[in-house]
Amino acid sequence: MAATSNTPENVDTPRGFAFAMAAYLLWGFLPLYMKLLAHMPALEVVAHRVIWSVPIAGAVLIILRRTSDLIAALRNPRTLAMGCITAALITMNWGIYVWSIANDRALDAALGYYINPLFSIALAACLLGERLSRLQWIAVALAAGAVAVLWADAGKLPWPALALTVSWGFYAFFKKSLPIGPNQGFLLEILILSVPATGYLAWLISSGQGHFMQNAYDTWLLLGCGVVTAVPLLFYANGAKLMRLSTIGIMQYIAPTMIFLVAVFVFDEPFGQARMIAFPMIWLALVVYSIPMLRDLLGKRG
Repeated sequence: MAATSNTPENVDTPRGFAFAMAAYLLWGFLPLYMKLLAHMPALEVVAHRVIWSVPIAGAVLIILRRTSDLIAALRNPRTLAMGCITAALITMNWGIYVWSIANDRALDAALGYYINPLFSIALAACLLGERLSRLQWIAVALAAGAVAVLWADAGKLPWPALALTVSWGFYAFFKKSLPIGPNQGFLLEILILSVPATGYLAWLISSGQGHFMQNAYDTWLLLGCGVVTAVPLLFYANGAKLMRLSTIGIMQYIAPTMIFLVAVFVFDEPFGQARMIAFPMIWLALVVYSIPMLRDLLGKRG
C-alpha cells in the first residue's frame, strides 16, 4: 500500500540523519561536561538536569502546539503511572552515569551502553517471547563472556556498566507503553521528577550544601545541565522518526565509542589486560549483532 502524505516513509532522510548524528555526537562529548561537575554530588547534578530541562522541553511542545497531548496524559492515571516508572528508571540511569564519570569509571559507562542493545534483545526474548536468531544468541553470549572476564579479573561485577545497561534497557522497554509522542513523554517524565528534584534542591540550599548560586562557575555549569540533557534527547526523538530502524541501530554505537575514546585518551583511565580482552569481545558481539541490520541497510539502498 502506498504511504499517504501524512504517513512517514520508512526511509532515511537528510533531516533525520542530521538530528540523529547531532544527538549521538552530543552524547559522545557529554562526559567532558560531566567531568566539570565531578566535584558536586551526583544526585544534585541529576536534580539540576531535571529542573533545567523542563523549560526547554516545554518550549518545544509549545512551538509544536502539542501541549494538549501532555495535558491529556497528566489526566490519565495509567499514563501517569507508566510515566512514573520511566521517570524512575531514567533518574537511576542519569545518576549512575554522572557518578561513573565523576569517579573515573567512564570506561564502565562506555561498556554499559555498548552492551545495551544486546541486553534489549535478551529482554525481548525473556519478557516478550521473541525468538532470537543464532547470530543474536552468539552476540549475547560474547557480551556475557566479556562481563565474566571483567568479573574474574576484578573479583566483582562491573556494576556501573550493568546498572546502566539494565536501567536504560528497562526504560526503553516501558517507554514503548507510553501512549504519547517522545517529546511529550520526555516532558511528562521530567515534570514528574521536578517535584522531588525541587524539594531536594530546596533542602540543599536551606542547609547550605548546594552549589547553585555559590559562585558563577558552578551556577552556569548547573544551568547548562538542562541544555546538555534535553537537547540531545529531543534531537534523537525527532531523528528516529525520520530514519530507518536499521540505520539508527548502527548509529547507536557512535556515542559509546566516543565515550570510550574520551575515557582512554582524555581522562587517561587504565585499560588493563582484562579490558583488552573484554572490549574486543563486546565489539565482536556488536559486529555479529549488526550483520542482519547491515544486510537490510545495504540491500534497501542497493
